[in-house]
Amino acid sequence: MSARKPAPAFELPNVGPGPDPCSLATLAANESFVVLLFHHDDECHDCRAQAKKAGDRYAALRARDAVAVSVLPTGREVAEDWQDRFDLPHPLLVDPDGTAGADYDQPVRLPMFAELPIFGRLPAVVVVDTRGAEPEIAWTYRGRSTWDHPSMTTVLEGLDSVRE
Repeated sequence: MSARKPAPAFELPNVGPGPDPCSLATLAANESFVVLLFHHDDECHDCRAQAKKAGDRYAALRARDAVAVSVLPTGREVAEDWQDRFDLPHPLLVDPDGTAGADYDQPVRLPMFAELPIFGRLPAVVVVDTRGAEPEIAWTYRGRSTWDHPSMTTVLEGLDSVRE
């Protein structure tokens, strides 16, 4: 793990549980850790599976005073469809321009094609430690391909490593 750095602020529309819009500041006021799941595409089977698995491990995250937050680089209507189909127990944020993803260094395979799922953004997970005066990026996983998503066990181990 590298040195910690400040976590960029964000405020994005939320179609899942929690406040709408949802900001890092609001999450930080109520949680010790925020696990940001930056999905690369709403049509990606692995992205859908990751969001559902985060929901399945909701109790394990809550036991660690953490909340998962899915960030989908698409419009509100598509994200609402995800929420209707998957009934996620955590926030599902809409980031159609990829601004939050870019602020958190979500990998982009070919920057000139960032808006195209097969060439654009790659998945990433960022654990933000909100226990201090300012939220800090404490752990990251950056996918090397569109199907390179960490398991929830890996995410929970990463979270545990920064809780100590």
